[in-house]
Amino acid sequence: MSPGSKSDPWPSEGTRLAGRIQNLRVRAQVVQWIRTFFIDQDYLEIETPQLISAPAPEIHIEAVEADGRFLHPSPELCMKRLLAAGLPRIFQISKCFRKGERGDLHLPEFTLLEWYRTGGDYRVLMEDCEALIRFLAQRLIGKARLSYLGRDIDLAPPWERLSVRAAFDRYARLSPDQALEKGCFDQVLVEEIEPRLGNLRPTFLYEYPAPLAALARLNPDDPTLSERFELYIAGMELANGFSELNDPREQRARFEAEREQRAAAGKKAYPLPERFLQSLEDMPEAAGIALGVDRLVMVFCGASRIDQVVSFTPEET
Repeated sequence: MSPGSKSDPWPSEGTRLAGRIQNLRVRAQVVQWIRTFFIDQDYLEIETPQLISAPAPEIHIEAVEADGRFLHPSPELCMKRLLAAGLPRIFQISKCFRKGERGDLHLPEFTLLEWYRTGGDYRVLMEDCEALIRFLAQRLIGKARLSYLGRDIDLAPPWERLSVRAAFDRYARLSPDQALEKGCFDQVLVEEIEPRLGNLRPTFLYEYPAPLAALARLNPDDPTLSERFELYIAGMELANGFSELNDPREQRARFEAEREQRAAAGKKAYPLPERFLQSLEDMPEAAGIALGVDRLVMVFCGASRIDQVVSFTPEET
């Protein structure tokens, strides 16, 4: 049997990668220009451990266990500890791991860009996103417009800012409160709202209901809402950012509630990240965001599947 023949279950690397080589070149450029952008903005690039003692106990995220510890689903907790230690602007490009995540937009091992800054809130992060992605577009394609999956997307600021409540009013059959009460908020968001977002210009979906605040601060003027947003381009979520909650007692209470939800769903109970909770005593007002590098590369490559922008999928290793 010759290498790469149709009957060969393992084609040659050259055959397998032929359609990805250019995408991998674009990926390398994206990462290089991300570093340039943040270094020019006086951010410090840092590295935190991928093996941690306790992840954030979020109901929808399953951590990968390794020798009694966990591969981090996100570098978030350790990065916030560095904020509390006195670093005002930090960023990291990190491999992350989440059990059971596989699909056109998901891999169990993926790459996140996270950045954190003191003295700002979630609205400043929206401006950061506008500046970063326009910067990348100018460097990669020489213009502030994207052509992605048949859509012509204008990157000129300001991008659309749409509250969760307004999005549900405009596109969904239920209100956010009704969807939460019926336990179908995520389903309505994914099926009825997300496909409508970011098709002409990127969209920030903001002010998630307080029960979905996670590690975000609540809006002081309306504590039923959180200062959290997600960024969408062509119906695809690219980033999740928020004003940081720095009250250790409130954060502990939220973690305990998440642990109870996990137990009720028959999911593994994770230990609480005690060192992180302790560090919140010293954390200043800050904002932070996670942006999916793989998905960002998809946008610049015109790729419809995440498999097209990585060297190897889990099935190919």
